[in-house]
Formats: sequence, structure tokens, C-alpha cells
Amino acid sequence: MGKRIDYYNDPQAPAANSLVPSVNVFVVNDHDEVLMIRRSDNNNWAVPGGAVDLGESVPEAAVRETLEETGIHCEITGINGIYSDPKHIIFYTSDGEARQEFSLVFTARPVSGEPTPSDESKEVVWVPKAELAGYRMDRSMRLRVDQFLTEGPTHIG
Repeated sequence: MGKRIDYYNDPQAPAANSLVPSVNVFVVNDHDEVLMIRRSDNNNWAVPGGAVDLGESVPEAAVRETLEETGIHCEITGINGIYSDPKHIIFYTSDGEARQEFSLVFTARPVSGEPTPSDESKEVVWVPKAELAGYRMDRSMRLRVDQFLTEGPTHIG
């Protein structure tokens, strides 16, 4: 597996060569803990997420990505934000893709399953909200976490 390198407003960043709709999911359990993964490609902590595949809706992608990366099946409960900063470039060393950020961030509740690592996640843990500040993550994920903690979700039906 290649590496993921995040650049922000960096003149050394490669020029973007793709724009891929993606999702991130804040799954919160009954103990007010957030489902977090330690990414295999950069060793940073993040909420589960990934690209939307052709033929699926955005909420379906959020549920699928969460299950694939964590072993937890979830139900989407709201939307937390939209992130599309062209100054944030995500470079994948495996294939030379330089992706401009475009992510829809959801909230969810767990339905079933047990935290289980995957090819994309070295660790999967439930983290109390008060402890999230102590987890190392990329600047863009920290922005999402901080917004989630301070502003909360915008619920959808």
C-alpha cells in the first residue's frame, strides 16, 4: 500500500489532477464516544470515510466505507459539513493521484458489529469526545473534529 500525504496551502504540493466526491462519518455510540481509526496509509487518526462509488448514493457510501474500515454497520442521522478547500491537496504515492479535497461529513449511530481493523485501518477504537484533542490527525481532519465538537451536526430526516 502506498502512502497518503496531505498538503495545505503548500507551494511544494503537486497540482491537483482529480476531484473525487468522498465522505467522512462521525459514528457516536450510546456512551457519547466517537468511532476512530488509525489510518494505514499515514498513521494518523481519523473518522472513517472514503470515495463515493458509481451507482451508490452519498449516504450509502458513508455506511459502506464505515463498515469496510471499522466492522461497524451504522445508520446516518445527520450532516455535519461540506469541505471543499482547493488549497488542500491529498497525494497518493501508489498511483500519483493528487486529489483536491471534496468531502461531505455525516453523523451516524452504530447499529451492529464490533470494531475491527481493515487494510485501511491499523486500529479501530471508540474514543470519548473529551479525549479527541489528544489524538494525532491531519489538519483537515482536526478541522472536522473541532467543528463536530463545537458546532454539532445539522440533522436530516
